[in-house]
Amino acid sequence: VGKIDGVEFQGGKAEDYAFVLGEGRMLPEFEAATVGLKLGESKTFPLPFPADYHGKDVAGKTAEFTITLKKLEWAHLPEVDAEFAKTLGIPDGDLAKMREDIKTNLEREVKGRAKSKTKDSVMDALIKITELEIPKALIDQDVQRLVEMTRQDMAQRGMEMKDMPFPPELFTAQAERRVRLGLILAEVVKSNNLQATPEQVKVQVEEFAQSYEDPQQVLKYYFSDRRRLAEVEALVLEENVVNYVLGKSKVTEKSVAFDELMGNNAQA
Repeated sequence: VGKIDGVEFQGGKAEDYAFVLGEGRMLPEFEAATVGLKLGESKTFPLPFPADYHGKDVAGKTAEFTITLKKLEWAHLPEVDAEFAKTLGIPDGDLAKMREDIKTNLEREVKGRAKSKTKDSVMDALIKITELEIPKALIDQDVQRLVEMTRQDMAQRGMEMKDMPFPPELFTAQAERRVRLGLILAEVVKSNNLQATPEQVKVQVEEFAQSYEDPQQVLKYYFSDRRRLAEVEALVLEENVVNYVLGKSKVTEKSVAFDELMGNNAQA
């Protein structure tokens, strides 16, 4: 619970909120104050908000926070044995089968991450070479969508954000990119007949299903809801555009380490 001059402020209260020390999701002073707390202990401390903090109502002010540590967890490596294999879905605890499954999953993840990075490169190239005027109204609409998505995401994390204002300028650049890409992709798809086909959608859903214990349940999940299928169609459409652009472009391949590709390095 955060208070300024003894009064709680909007967005300064959360229950059962979890965060990882060192990830930088909380202000440094907040993280430092939690170090040393034992389960069940509470602590009250001052926290100065930076002058450029995104919440204008608290920017440049000093709040007094009271926190209570309810749960503490940390990462540790278990023994790699049959019991461990069973926790990963290997009924008989066969370590060779476990390692093969892990290898298959990692290869799938690597393929997906490489495709994602390639897609980002293609989209950046399309934006760079395309000149067009973007209606401000479209950008404003997307800013509002991003604000609402952020508000919902933070609410799911246990933070009361219903009435907290979000400065539109925080989302303007992202919204402009989204709108610009949307207009460009629509034209590329229309001009080159790159619409997603039912067969492509089916293959994509089946690929999703491979990473789950019950693939048939995943297939049912998507094919029973038109809106879910539409999301898959959008992904396939983007992939069609990527493949089309790559076919018209000079492509340079680059070898990268696993950690760099998966974003596990310090710079990711």
